[in-house]
Formats: sequence, C-alpha cells, structure tokens
Amino acid sequence: MRDDLTQRLRERLDLPAIAELALRLIAIPTENPPGGNYEVCAAALCEALAQLGFDAVRREGLCVFAEAGRGKPALVFSGHYDVVPVQSRGQFHPRVEGANLFGRGSSDMKGGLAAMLHAAAAARDEGLLEAGRIEIVLVPDEETAGPRGSRSLAATGRLGQDAIGMLTPEPTGGVIWNASRGALTLRATRRGKAAHVGRQFEGVNAFERALPALARLAAIKAEVEQRETAYAIAPAAARRSILLLGGQAAGGANFNVTPEAFSFTLDRRLNPEEDLDQEERRLRDVLDGFEVEILQREPAAATPADSSLGAILARHVAAVAGRPPAFELCPGLIETRFYAARGIPAYAYGPGLLTVSHGPNEFVPLPNLAACALIYALTAADLLRRSHL
Repeated sequence: MRDDLTQRLRERLDLPAIAELALRLIAIPTENPPGGNYEVCAAALCEALAQLGFDAVRREGLCVFAEAGRGKPALVFSGHYDVVPVQSRGQFHPRVEGANLFGRGSSDMKGGLAAMLHAAAAARDEGLLEAGRIEIVLVPDEETAGPRGSRSLAATGRLGQDAIGMLTPEPTGGVIWNASRGALTLRATRRGKAAHVGRQFEGVNAFERALPALARLAAIKAEVEQRETAYAIAPAAARRSILLLGGQAAGGANFNVTPEAFSFTLDRRLNPEEDLDQEERRLRDVLDGFEVEILQREPAAATPADSSLGAILARHVAAVAGRPPAFELCPGLIETRFYAARGIPAYAYGPGLLTVSHGPNEFVPLPNLAACALIYALTAADLLRRSHL
C-alpha cells in the first residue's frame, strides 16, 4: 500500500511544473539587502497558490499564507523568498542546463519553495489531508533576521498557531538540520578627538583607545574557539564555537589625522550548549567605555531528532533517497529557531546544496526537486494521519 501511494504521488508531482514555478520566482530579483521587489514576488506567490487550488490564500503585509487540507492540527511548510545579492545580474535570468537549474535563489530557496507548494497540492489532491492541514507560510527578510517576516509573525503571536511541526526547504545537501547556532552581532565604537598628525598631542586617538579591548577580545576568541558542540556537523572544524572580530571596521578621516572615532564589529556564533546572556555579558564587560549597537541577537535553538516529525521525515528521506539521513547542526541561522523556541518540532531539509548557495554559479539539481517534493508530501500525510489516531 505504501509503495502504491508513493507511486501515485510521483505521478501527481509534475517536475516540469515545479521547475517552471522555480524559474518564475528566480526571475524576480528579491535581493536582500536591500529587500527589493517583495511586492512583486508576494503577488506572484499568491497567483501560484491560487492556480494550485489552495484555500485561504492571503497576504498579511509581505507574508503570504495559504492552506491545504482540513482540521486543526497543522504542519507548517515555511520558507523565505528573499535572496542574497547577486554576483552578476545574469543570475536573475534562470536557465536549465542538463539536470541542473541555475540562478540566484535556485538552491536557497526558491527551488525548494516550488517543490513544497506542489507537494502540498499533491497530498491534498490524493486525499491525504483529511485529518489535518498544511499551512503555507512564505516570508521575506530571512537573510536579514526576519524583521518583516518570521520575526514579526513571532512578535504578534501569528507564528505556528495550531502547529504540530514545521518544515523549511533550506539547502541542506541531503542531511536534516535539527538545530541552529545562536548569534550575537555587535558594532562597538570608541570615540576620540581629531587633530593634525603634527599636533597629535592635541587629539585623542580613538584607534589606540580601542587597542586594549581588542587584545582582550582576541584572548576571548582563542578560548571560545576551543569549545566544540556535541551536535553532529561536518567538517570537524565546524564543531567549534565562533567569534569573528572586525568583519567590518572603520575609522579616521585621513592618514594624517588622529581618528576621532573607530568602530568594529564582533560576530559571536553560539553553539546550542552555550548561554546567550552569559556570553553577551562577557563581551560587554570588555567593551566598557564603547558605544555598543546590537545588530543581531538570537539564541540557539534545537529540536530532538527523535520527535514524531523527525522520525517520519527521516524514514521518508531514507526511502526516497536510498540512504538514511544524518541529523546535523546548521552552521548558520535558520528560521526553524522561531518555531523550536515555541516548542514546535522544526526541521530543515531541502533540494539545494549549501556548497553553491550564495555563490556565482548557484544551482539546484532537478532530480532533487522531484525527490524533495515527494518526501514533503509523504511526511505531511504520515504526520497528520498519526496525529489523528
């Protein structure tokens, strides 16, 4: 019976239609920053959802919602439609070459969005969503911490209502991400007083005033980056916690003027075992006397691999892909964190490849789109049926 269902879903899932939707979305240049063409993309997504027969298609601000199925328990299919800036404008002219679809966002994650939407429609049309529903949540601003997307939905209590799980099609390259790092990103500025180099005794050198703190931060960096997470992540060097100093640095008006101000960034990426409040206090103690601006502050988040959703997803990945997937820590931030923080099991699994995402030759393998669509449909049907038993 299970093999028969898989075959019926394969027949419903039209790879050319999935690829066509991906191509259409990729051609909309939703670069973030600055966050352009969101209105155009949101409208295109609403149109695609209506064409696929989804219920309750609507927009709330720049977020797009829709539903498939019926019943209170919901599995959220969520994803973002913004993309990182391109290396060339040609990346917004997507193309298919052989077995790959090229273009900005193909891997992260407009290809995955197309697969998810078609998966939900196929599960509905096969009559698999009678005991629960799939809620579609498509958001902007993921690449800049979600101020008009998932973060705003979380702040207003709109995120994850009735949800018993969440899936997002991040470019996981065959593994399942069940955890993500936290982040604390600061910009620190030290003030001084400008003066001509020949009369520097009349000035106060902001750069030199910052040096003692920079030395202390370098010592903290050395200690922090000896810590390793217990979560699986490849390669082994990626297990270490992170403190990046000076990702951005600026100061001074000219080479012959004492700098009136000097600023630099700190990007602290925390493994799930680390405490965000404690790590922030440690950094702020060093930065006493600096002006400190918070650019990003996010706790780490994780979902156990053995939740009902995790077990079901892993089983269907193994059946479709031919091998059991590993559960790993995502090396960056992903929006599963907003759901996991509310006790909703949340996982990332997608058709894209992290190794090419954000790069000049970003692509997604077409067979991955078909395989992931099938996995999403089977997982949703299985989870919602079990929740009803």
